[in-house]
Amino acid sequence: MSEGGFHVHGPHDHELEHAAQGGHGAHEKEGGGMIAQIAVVTAIIATVGALFSYMGGATQANAGLYKNNAAIKKTEASNQWNYFQAKSTKQSLAEFARDLAPDDKRASYQGKIDRYEKEKAEIKTGAEKLESEATTWDKSSDEQMHQHHRWAQATTVLQVSIALAAIALLTRKKWVEYAMFALAAVGLILGALASLHI
Repeated sequence: MSEGGFHVHGPHDHELEHAAQGGHGAHEKEGGGMIAQIAVVTAIIATVGALFSYMGGATQANAGLYKNNAAIKKTEASNQWNYFQAKSTKQSLAEFARDLAPDDKRASYQGKIDRYEKEKAEIKTGAEKLESEATTWDKSSDEQMHQHHRWAQATTVLQVSIALAAIALLTRKKWVEYAMFALAAVGLILGALASLHI
């Protein structure tokens, strides 16, 4: 300050005064807090995303395994129905033979016909049971695939949230940070839906 009351500020005086009033120093502290906050949240999102990704892979593997089990049961059921058809053919031939046979041989053919009828009933029960098991495996596979898609959706949204975190750190735009938090919340909701099989 000069003696005549005229005061001239140097550039460094202005910066010191601004910092003392909470200018740049506060802004940098706020930025540093934002960086730390986003870094911690990003680490948490990445960890949760890794868990979701694992669950997505596990449910996809289960879906494939269950679909394979369904195919095996369908093949077994088909084999049983072929066996049933073979017994039906034998029964038809025995009925034809009985009808053409002399009276003293008819009882023998009738015994075979009765045996084939009983065997067919057992085979039919077994084939229907195998078909039911195949349907159950198919349904389980479909449920696992639906759950896999939920896990994949949750993982994808969390990955986009992490990308937004990087953009928020580079641009220091609050709206990008808010978008990151919003997407992270959506990802967590999708993960909750997946865990609840919804």
